[in-house]
Amino acid sequence: MIRSPRTLRTVAVNVAHKVLYGGVADLRPMPADTSDGFVRRYRPPRGVVPAGPPVLFVPSPAAPARCYDLRRGCSLAEHVVNAGRLSYLLDPGADPDLATLAGTVLPDAVRTVSAAAGGQPVQLVGWCLGGLAALLAAAADPDLPIASVAVIATPVDAAAVRRTVPLPQTALKRARRLTGIDNSLLRPYRTITHLDDAEFLAQAEAVDHFANLAAGPPAAEIYRTLLRGNAFARDGVAIGGRRVGLDGVRVPVLAVAGESDDVAPVASVRPLTRLLPRAPQVRFAVAPGGHLGVLTGRSARRTTWAHLDRWLDEGTVRHGIRAPRRVAAASG
Repeated sequence: MIRSPRTLRTVAVNVAHKVLYGGVADLRPMPADTSDGFVRRYRPPRGVVPAGPPVLFVPSPAAPARCYDLRRGCSLAEHVVNAGRLSYLLDPGADPDLATLAGTVLPDAVRTVSAAAGGQPVQLVGWCLGGLAALLAAAADPDLPIASVAVIATPVDAAAVRRTVPLPQTALKRARRLTGIDNSLLRPYRTITHLDDAEFLAQAEAVDHFANLAAGPPAAEIYRTLLRGNAFARDGVAIGGRRVGLDGVRVPVLAVAGESDDVAPVASVRPLTRLLPRAPQVRFAVAPGGHLGVLTGRSARRTTWAHLDRWLDEGTVRHGIRAPRRVAAASG
């Protein structure tokens, strides 16, 4: 581990940070203001006036919204905000079920964000079941001001989900462990052998922090529904008293799957390329990482985030770069 005096100095600095500050990861959330109801608007960097269609991050009912803001330096929210995009987070508080999120909470948020952005359509970004909520909201109401939907690690074909994987009340915690042995023996060893790698240590701390926030039984209930009827790959789900299927989506869709994701395997995400016949464009990509890593792992900036950057840039080209009318008022 200690290969040179420079490495020794780095280890000393990292150990000091852990002892004095409890860790090396910067876990401060990105600053945001409550815009309206369940919607929070991320504050742009000083001197930056965001323009173009707004971005709304859609949380999964099975996980904390901090997935988009894991830690400073490896935060998708930070990345999107610093790129000069008007960015919002849907933060519904108490976990709604998928039908409520897609049928009521998210549509209200889309209208709120669009109005705040001067009537521009909204670019939705959803991870895991947040991606399903975004797709279902778009399918249920084609008149919603939605510009596009980007989904990451979003399973739609339950038949492709490995039956040997335990139900997801533990799925998110698997983001920080491989086995019980890894938790009790290998993880401390890996930490010690990476004391000279601040990025490794920071990421491990951030994933631990996120996993400790992760929900339990609600996730299992949602996945049981998905596994039992394979509804999303068949006739849809009940929203507002009617069946809503993915074939109702009429906006462009980007889907990114994690190549080592055991919660939403590539084969469970890829069917989106055939389940969205009315979408004017469906783009599919595979990126490195597991269920959380594909969204916000250390390689995500060069892979998943690059796919998303191009996608959002194309949305700006389609819909223009006008600044929102209310941004100045919202900033005050």
